Amino acid sequence: MAERAKANRGPSAGPENRRALIGAAREVFAEFGYSAPLSAVARRAGVGQGSLYRHFPDRISLAVAVFDENLDAIEALVAGADSTLDDLLDLAGEQAMVGTAFVDLVGEHQHDPRVEALGARVGILVARLLEREQRAGRVSQDITTDDVELALFMLAGTLSRSDPDQRPDVARRAKALFHAAFAPADERTP
Repeated sequence: MAERAKANRGPSAGPENRRALIGAAREVFAEFGYSAPLSAVARRAGVGQGSLYRHFPDRISLAVAVFDENLDAIEALVAGADSTLDDLLDLAGEQAMVGTAFVDLVGEHQHDPRVEALGARVGILVARLLEREQRAGRVSQDITTDDVELALFMLAGTLSRSDPDQRPDVARRAKALFHAAFAPADERTP
């Protein structure tokens, strides 16, 4: 039996196709890394490559859209009055465990304005959460936003290079190290 071609719905399919492409890219990048073929993303999304390139003219644009959604989740976390630095480390670890593409994206394109905008957004969220944690006395006053961002990238980088079955344990151990390093001075063990 011949496969029936999908009807072209024109511009009205645009938002749905964009969402499908971002979801497919998240899965494909998690499975095969940042350098995965974009044709695999289009295929998994059920759209043609022309549709992919209309929405995302290059790989960076697509990856930025995927990670922008990750930042939406972090933003929602930070907006919660009870969220902590541990919560941020947990969420960042979960996000890193399902895909290594973010580390590769930042490593390869750290000076691209689109990637820099993601970094600026992370910095704002981290600063907001860090200030709250320092006011509550849970994090040392000498810890900076840069320190926390470094910890997040170290966590993501380490998880991205770990065997998938080892990632939960690696995340737990890294979180314990960061927790000890960020603790107020009177709570640190020599």
